[in-house]
Amino acid sequence: MKRILSIIMVAFLLAALTACSSSLQTGEMMTQEETTDAQAVTESQEENIENTSNVLPETAQEGTAQDTEAEPESETPVPAAHSDVLVVYFSATGTTKGVAERIANVTGGDLYEILAEQPYSDEDLNYHDANSRTTHEQNDPDIRPEIESEDVSFEGYKAIYLGYPIWHGQAPRIMSTFVEKYSFGDITVIPFCTSGSSGIGQSAVTLEGQAGSGSWLSGERFGGNVTEDELDSWISEMQ
Repeated sequence: MKRILSIIMVAFLLAALTACSSSLQTGEMMTQEETTDAQAVTESQEENIENTSNVLPETAQEGTAQDTEAEPESETPVPAAHSDVLVVYFSATGTTKGVAERIANVTGGDLYEILAEQPYSDEDLNYHDANSRTTHEQNDPDIRPEIESEDVSFEGYKAIYLGYPIWHGQAPRIMSTFVEKYSFGDITVIPFCTSGSSGIGQSAVTLEGQAGSGSWLSGERFGGNVTEDELDSWISEMQ
């Protein structure tokens, strides 16, 4: 009987040991599988991160390239406003220029400067020198100094203010060059001059005859310090 019990106990112990061994092997296998799965997930995440990091810079570069390569919008030049008043002037010392600019401010007119191809020096403007350039030109009514300024179009203008200094009682001969070059049509021409004391005299009448066109009004003489208010009153009286 004791022998039978011993055999049963041995068999029971063997069965228990077999079960434990099987459980341990199963646990080890599960642990290896879980480890493998975890590694797979980690590798997948790392791969996604790498893919994302590769895509984002390309997208950013694409956007930058588009911004760089985008053509600017075409801009249509806005034409400058065209007044119906033109202020034309010749000024060797700047005095007539100042008056012309004030007339343009009062009238809203456009400015056009007559420039001499050969500018006048201080020696040229010495009226007391019988051999100076201005004295020589003013003593010869046939002299026509060349104009350097680009040609001007009178199209669209209804009135032209024509300014110049008085030299030896007359307009500078370059003014004769100008009025003989252009046709004034039916445009109203308003002469004005600057001088220290001399009036406009017959200078405007002479220019009107040389022009042969345009509707000329009586001219006016101004000092270099004339104000815009004074010019405004003069212009208002003519209207």
